[in-house]
Amino acid sequence: MPSLAFLLAVFAFYVLALQSHAEIVLFNGQDLSGWVRRGGKATYTVENGEIVGHSVSGTPNTFLCTEKSFGDFVLEYEFKVDPRLNSGVQFRSEVFDQPTERVLGGKTYKAGAGRVHGYQCEIDMDDTRGRWWSGGIYDEGRRGWLFPGPLGGDAAMFTEKGRAHSKPGEWNRVRIEAIGDSLKTWLNGEPRAAARDSATARGFIALQVHGIGKNQELEGLQVRWRNLVLTELPAGSPVPNTLTDAEKASGWRLLWDGATHDGWRSAKADTFPGGGWTVAGGVISVHDSGGEEARNGGDIITVGRFSTFELLVDFRLTPGANSGIKYLVQPGLPAIDPTGKTTAVGSAIGMEFQLLDDARHPDAKKGRDGNRTLGSLYDLLPASPAKKPNAVGEWNTARILVTERKVEHWLNGSLVLAYERSSPALRDAVARSKYRNIAGFGEWADGHILLQDHGDKVEFRSLKIRTPAAP
Repeated sequence: MPSLAFLLAVFAFYVLALQSHAEIVLFNGQDLSGWVRRGGKATYTVENGEIVGHSVSGTPNTFLCTEKSFGDFVLEYEFKVDPRLNSGVQFRSEVFDQPTERVLGGKTYKAGAGRVHGYQCEIDMDDTRGRWWSGGIYDEGRRGWLFPGPLGGDAAMFTEKGRAHSKPGEWNRVRIEAIGDSLKTWLNGEPRAAARDSATARGFIALQVHGIGKNQELEGLQVRWRNLVLTELPAGSPVPNTLTDAEKASGWRLLWDGATHDGWRSAKADTFPGGGWTVAGGVISVHDSGGEEARNGGDIITVGRFSTFELLVDFRLTPGANSGIKYLVQPGLPAIDPTGKTTAVGSAIGMEFQLLDDARHPDAKKGRDGNRTLGSLYDLLPASPAKKPNAVGEWNTARILVTERKVEHWLNGSLVLAYERSSPALRDAVARSKYRNIAGFGEWADGHILLQDHGDKVEFRSLKIRTPAAP
């Protein structure tokens, strides 16, 4: 069995890696500082906080490239394109002053001097060709199509899904994850490509205006980009919604697979809610419904029940958000209002690791001694005021340890609350709370794990559990 020191080292590495993420705004909305044009002679301008690429006849593909290079990252951006114009966004791309050669898969590929080459996330919305491959992965200047292609993806199915998820003439949102040899893309929240390839581990980002040959009718077509934000990850960062070999060896398993509803259901039904929640881009999100508790999709809970366990959850708050991660949840008990009276609509009953924007949400100043703030056992015991949450809009990591006698709340690798189950202190806190009329509150042998719908948008990912918890 792995030693306690080894397990703590794994956990510390995981948390430190998450905290090391650095968000970079690639475009300042005013000028093209930090970017350089390469390749052809298509032009780029800035209009209304957007980068606008303009097609020019008689010139090859043109690229607006970042001056900086990036290795592992998550890149998100929006684009709007004239459907007659092919385009894309390069990532982990390169260019050299001298001709170069590269052997990939036993075949030699040549790149001329000044030729941009590398991975490209495709922009393709031309219905006249009947191919909707936006979000596909193309190897510019080298092997050509990778996905769909030799790295996976059925072309016909890829086209069908692309047609369904594209928004011609409107803004479309793309997410690219490049972590190690894992390359993944999403279009408007829907998964597109997922492949493994190690041809290039690092390179620049570039916005492409595809060549139009000598076709004067296509002169001046536009493609626009905005909200280009890159989250840089340190080498070896854990891939969201996956387990490292060390985690597997120490007993962790995924509580959510990162892509489906499997293993989760409504707190009030055997099926997943029909609305109010979105699963997309490796994130599960509860929608904003004006702060009304459980009045949209309602809470979701694990299908299974747990007694003693260790739980890890990444969460990201929006400004002013309120939510919670509950454990030992008893969905058969009626919901209660803030006074403790039963109510027809409300959150399921359980112990709650409070998720809150302490600076903006009024609940932070209610309750007793801060017991409704981030990391607290909601309405019962306060989290340490020395806690160090990441800024709203950034990912945080909650850790909940439940044993037969003790419970711990951790935030970003630091212990923020510990209490004894069935202790006089906990029973006294319950007696003074809205839970006072619920017999045996918090002393149940087991229960479900819950993500709360409190009417504010909150995102979750990388839900991991091991049972029983390591000693």
